Amino acid sequence: MATASTILVIGGGISGLACAWRLRQLGQPVLLLERSRCLGGIIDTVEQDGFRFDIGPQSFTNTQALSELIGELGLGSEILRADPRAPRYILKRDRLVPAPLSPPRLLLTPLLGARTKLRILSEPFRRSRPPDTDESVAAFVKRKFGADLLANLVAPFVSGIWAGDPEKLSLASAFPSVRLLEQRYGSVIRGAMTQRRENGGNRPSLCNFRAGLKTLAAALATKLGDSSLTEAEITAIRRAPAASRRFEVAYKLQGATQSLSVAAVVLATPADETARLLNGIEPGFGELLARIEYASLAQVSAGYGLEQINYRDAEKGLKGFGFLVPRSEGLRLLGTVWNSSLFPGRAAQGMASFTSFLGGMTDLEIASYSPERIGAIAHSELSSVLGVTGAPVAQHVSRWQRALPQYNIGHQGTISALRDLAARTPGIFLAGNYFEGPSMGACVEHANEIARHVARFCSVVP
Repeated sequence: MATASTILVIGGGISGLACAWRLRQLGQPVLLLERSRCLGGIIDTVEQDGFRFDIGPQSFTNTQALSELIGELGLGSEILRADPRAPRYILKRDRLVPAPLSPPRLLLTPLLGARTKLRILSEPFRRSRPPDTDESVAAFVKRKFGADLLANLVAPFVSGIWAGDPEKLSLASAFPSVRLLEQRYGSVIRGAMTQRRENGGNRPSLCNFRAGLKTLAAALATKLGDSSLTEAEITAIRRAPAASRRFEVAYKLQGATQSLSVAAVVLATPADETARLLNGIEPGFGELLARIEYASLAQVSAGYGLEQINYRDAEKGLKGFGFLVPRSEGLRLLGTVWNSSLFPGRAAQGMASFTSFLGGMTDLEIASYSPERIGAIAHSELSSVLGVTGAPVAQHVSRWQRALPQYNIGHQGTISALRDLAARTPGIFLAGNYFEGPSMGACVEHANEIARHVARFCSVVP
């Protein structure tokens, strides 16, 4: 039951759920409203024909904020950790080549030419500073190492992480730690090697839950209980009369229009939806949020019998994280994760499960195709890479027209302006994956920060 002191969180993805939970932990009355039928946003887990398919992200890195949340929810014993040494592969001329993940391996890989390797070898001795302007990922890589490294290594990883276009993606926004290395050490390679020594050379593990990534959202939903409502569509947010610094919110629930008065509103919704909801409060949000571009994406989860897979490097088997595909290879696959190689319980004995991604900023059209057409493209191209014969035992296709926000050139300025505008709009707070990164850990950390700001605000509002 909402009261005059209730804080309303709009959006039941990982950001909204984590923010609502943190507010509850801080002793604040909270109500979360989600438009769709389920909580979790794009994060889901589907059980199909003996396979466990994660929809959306396929793993997470256990950051401090995420680790604390998992502990609070009692999920620590449910975590699975992938082998941090699991190789990644890059498709090159129809073969899977191990991705070089250290400076020495960069000098040995067949993915790069001799001239590029000379530039890598000399980079620690060529001190440089980042330009004062917002530099794209592509411009940075070409300036430091050349177009060869961009096309064969960096662009595939950018597609795998961001579904993005390196010519548009901002280095400072999307990969701030890389820019900081050049700024601090004058050399990316020297800085990376120094930090690796300081960290003991440890590479963080990728994690999942025994029952899939839906575990986290399900646990948060259970803890929130009747403080969260699904199939609740916000129709209007208005300021209450001037004497009160509160908000009147109208929403539809099961076909009936409801209303409530709240002390503050947290919008943990995609940028376009946030702009629509805030139009009656402050139209300036719309102009800023419209600058944030989203990549469309298609995901195909598929299961096969091991006897169907005739992977050419048979002596290695399907051991590894999966593979990424440079655009020069002529495929529409961005990459494929080998789920059953990373985590147990993803496929029955004698089976293997894979998750392929298609689309992104370099192939915006494909997410508008029918699920059948997308599934056929993914199966055909995966078959060509891994030598798969026959149809998949199981297949699940997901599509998102607005899957991932793009941290393109100018993104930092947009976010700074959004924060300034929110600070001048008391009681309105913004959260989501367009602020500090799209990863689960980044979303949880930002949600915690917003929850603390909201709690401080509500402690001084009469």
